[in-house]
Amino acid sequence: MTHEEKRAWTMLVVGVVGYAVYAAVVLSRVDGGPLSATPYAGVLLWTVGGAIVANIVAEIAMGVVNPRASRVKDVRDREIGRLGDHVGQAFVVIGAVSAMLMALAEWDWFWIANVIYLCFVLSAVVGSLTKVIVYRTGVPQW
Repeated sequence: MTHEEKRAWTMLVVGVVGYAVYAAVVLSRVDGGPLSATPYAGVLLWTVGGAIVANIVAEIAMGVVNPRASRVKDVRDREIGRLGDHVGQAFVVIGAVSAMLMALAEWDWFWIANVIYLCFVLSAVVGSLTKVIVYRTGVPQW
């Protein structure tokens, strides 16, 4: 398994776990009221920060476990990275357009922030999943 594939796995796992923790904490705070009245900002910031730290720690751990592993990217790594980024990027656009429309419709900030966060997570997870699948099955020939 190449270093880039390990990074894709790390991003995939951290993205799913981080968002699951966020959703669980926010849903546990509802207390019978409307979901949009639930305090979410602190949890959102902590889970985003935690995911960033977890990815950094995982990268360091991969370096410690296998210090002589090659970090050189070949043509295949670059093609897979580009494909995964293009697939994941669609969700950033979907999130931005959705948030813009929600703001124009004057929706609650809770929903706007959550659609942006969800689309960022989907971008990372779907892009990473694409990379992992392509590493396992091969680069498609167009």
